[in-house]
Amino acid sequence: MTSPTLVWIRRDLRLSDHAALAAAAARGGPVIPVFVRDDLVDDLGAAPKWRFGLGLECHAEALEGKDSRLILRSGDAREVIPALVQETGAGTVYWQRAYDPKSVARDKEVKAALKDAGVVAKSFAGHLMFEPWTVETKQGDYYKVYTPFWKSVRDRAVGEPLPAPSSLPAPDTWPDSEALEDWALGAAMNRGADVVRPFVQLGEQAAQSRLGAFMASKVADYDTTRDIPGIDGTSNLSENLALGEISPAQCWHAGQRAMQEGKAGAETFLKELVWREFAYHLMWHTPRILSDNWREDWAAFPWNEDERRAEVKAWKRGRTGIRFVDAALREMYVTGRMHNRGRMIVASYLTKHLMCHWKIGMAWFEDCLIDWDPASNAMGWQWSAGSGPDATPYFRVFNPVTQLDKFDKDRDYVSRWIAEEYANPHRDALAYFDAIPRSWSMSSSDTYPDPIVPPDEGRKRALSAYENRSF
Repeated sequence: MTSPTLVWIRRDLRLSDHAALAAAAARGGPVIPVFVRDDLVDDLGAAPKWRFGLGLECHAEALEGKDSRLILRSGDAREVIPALVQETGAGTVYWQRAYDPKSVARDKEVKAALKDAGVVAKSFAGHLMFEPWTVETKQGDYYKVYTPFWKSVRDRAVGEPLPAPSSLPAPDTWPDSEALEDWALGAAMNRGADVVRPFVQLGEQAAQSRLGAFMASKVADYDTTRDIPGIDGTSNLSENLALGEISPAQCWHAGQRAMQEGKAGAETFLKELVWREFAYHLMWHTPRILSDNWREDWAAFPWNEDERRAEVKAWKRGRTGIRFVDAALREMYVTGRMHNRGRMIVASYLTKHLMCHWKIGMAWFEDCLIDWDPASNAMGWQWSAGSGPDATPYFRVFNPVTQLDKFDKDRDYVSRWIAEEYANPHRDALAYFDAIPRSWSMSSSDTYPDPIVPPDEGRKRALSAYENRSF
């Protein structure tokens, strides 16, 4: 009989377009899906860890629908996976690749240990459309600018998504599994979990519905609506892509079909998918982007790194007195996501008007976003700060007041997320005060603050620092 195949589940919580799962099913013999809670999971911020737990629960239910199950184990994957091989008699282990440096180092060690033990170990693509090492300039180097990267991949063939396996044969005896509720992955969310939960679109089926609805009714106007935070004009798929509840290839082919149908915003949607690929391309080739200035000469820039400053606390709490900034930060605390235009304004204000290090903001997003993605988060912050690739020049400082006038003329966005200035606040604005820690001592009846740093003053300070830089 064919020995069992272990399928090591990671950020790929789906059944369709899952190369490792499909290969295991095609191989014959029992298929044993397993998820390992290791240090990389334990080190996640509050919101992404909570969302991961929800995703695992949903994926386990989907596997049960195939008469399978998800085995949960905790510990060092370097020890857990080989131990499961011994326990189950598995002769093969498959998984889909990760690209951050810690995962890469771990996976290499697991693969080496398995091969030394005579076990077949194979990794598959799936979290990306274009493996980072396959996209090169004519000089054989990696791309450092987005537009040439886009031009180099836009006409590349992307394989048709794989269907979900029709069946997943079970072993005669399932190995023991830990209980997901015992992991308490949502513990750090505290009371915020109940506030954010209604905004979650959970699992593969919800992700496919989200994609279908976007292509049917919103993608045609995506060029313009994606920049207006007061309307629902984006795909909102970042949450599902982050955990692999949908694959980028599935999104790509849907976008290609929409473009062939003449829907004007489809190409812009494809470009956004490739922007995500570009972030992973850079993380793979220059992993320092996760922890240090991508432009290394920016190490001397005089950013403030003291998170205890009153300005930083006001920024985190959505009390800067700058409406666009505060609305976006409150949106994140209530929904676990933030509109992309808001992300740019929030990041620009922290790093330029407040002169605070981008690492402070990156870490705050890492704790608060349910769609947190290591590559996209790091590149987004460095792009906004000026220290990253394709960076907005440091001297280009977003004015959050004029940006609000341009993209939220009727104040639909601000009125949805800020309660203090309104007699009958929006329910979502009020929900913010149910989500935040009680220790912040904030109330919807508080007086809305004056700007902690007015836009003109902050801009002058930022430009002065840039012009007098010593790098």
